[in-house]
Amino acid sequence: MIQLGQILFILSVLVILHELGHYVAAKIFKVRIEKFYLFMDAGFALVKKKIGETEWGIGWLPIGGYVKLSGMIDESMDTEQMKTPPQPWEFRSKPAWQRLIIMLGGIIVNIILAWFIYTVVYSTYGQKYISTERIQENGLVFGEVGQKAGFRNGDKIMEVDGKFQPNFNRMALDVLLGDNVQVERDNKKVNLVLTDEMKAEIIGKEGKQFMGPRWVNVKIDSIFPDSNAKKAALKIGDNIVGINGIKVTYFDQFGDELAKHKNDSVMLDVNRNQQVIQIKALVTKDGTLGFKQKTKALKDDYLVNNQLTVGEAIPAAVKESWSLLVYNVKHFKLILRPKTEAYKHVKSPVGIARALPDEWNWEFIWNFTALFSIGLAFMNLLPIPGLDGGHSLFIIAEMITGRRLSEKAAGYVQTVGMIILLSLMALTFGKDIYQLVADKFF
Repeated sequence: MIQLGQILFILSVLVILHELGHYVAAKIFKVRIEKFYLFMDAGFALVKKKIGETEWGIGWLPIGGYVKLSGMIDESMDTEQMKTPPQPWEFRSKPAWQRLIIMLGGIIVNIILAWFIYTVVYSTYGQKYISTERIQENGLVFGEVGQKAGFRNGDKIMEVDGKFQPNFNRMALDVLLGDNVQVERDNKKVNLVLTDEMKAEIIGKEGKQFMGPRWVNVKIDSIFPDSNAKKAALKIGDNIVGINGIKVTYFDQFGDELAKHKNDSVMLDVNRNQQVIQIKALVTKDGTLGFKQKTKALKDDYLVNNQLTVGEAIPAAVKESWSLLVYNVKHFKLILRPKTEAYKHVKSPVGIARALPDEWNWEFIWNFTALFSIGLAFMNLLPIPGLDGGHSLFIIAEMITGRRLSEKAAGYVQTVGMIILLSLMALTFGKDIYQLVADKFF
């Protein structure tokens, strides 16, 4: 329920302010607003009330919202008023430059909102991120798919497409969205090129978790009951430094060495209380002993927190907003490349809600709202009929050519656009709802 509450709150803030951008711009140019809706009222509305010339309401379908302008074919698909002569208060009667500003009003508000949120967050909570430099001090560890793509345990990622990324979470995204990765391996620079097929396998099987910090020291934090580690009398705090006389410095080395002795006994060199002792243990068929490794907490040991003044936060917020817009462009390009299969992982609000934390955290919520706001701005910039970008494209074409799309053609275009959008929504919602049900009952 907390996850549901968070996504509804975030969507409500974003939709209301986005539509408010259209509303204010329309009011400035004296266009009549017939409806202002949070969420879609397909068939019926949960709440509605007419105040003056505008009907205000909340729809039942949380996939957006809309402002219905007089004299415009929009999400409502109302074409009746278009059969009458244009009136001075209608959208279609206004000059092209005014109509363009009205269409871009929501996008502008989304961008300003992200700037504002990041400014407040950076000047209160601080600018926080996981340090790439700190986390790969001992190099990185890669999953099976990452190693198949050419990475090796111990690699340090120096550049992606010629740039170093100080934020480790962004570094993982850069690798998936970039083309050329430069790593440092055994004090040498090695260049890797990830194919679309490699990216598809990483995204599908491991995602951003395909790489992580390389833990030094095999120190036992907890021992599972009835495990081989328990039977071998290993203790919490023990540090395993060797297997069968072979030195192991990193946990991944320990795991690789154990895997060579499945269903077999090994002699462990164990540092206990500053003394190295030998303990015999049986390795399971899965290549494990049954204990949990003591690791560092990412947010405690690798977190950078830059406390910024308001004056410092403003340009940092602008830079972050621009960076997120660029990431949206790169992500969209990745989705358009079928071999990456990134399109399979596009999420609806249902899927996004499931990824939210189980507890209410205002810092996280505001950061996520800002990120989502830039995503909403980018999505609406796309030149797809039915979105703000589609309407804007036709207005810009009109400004260049001096010819306006006929109302009949505009109706057809809007219909096609709505069919495309609703089909995409049905696919993403259907996929995420199916996954939700499958996870609960299968």
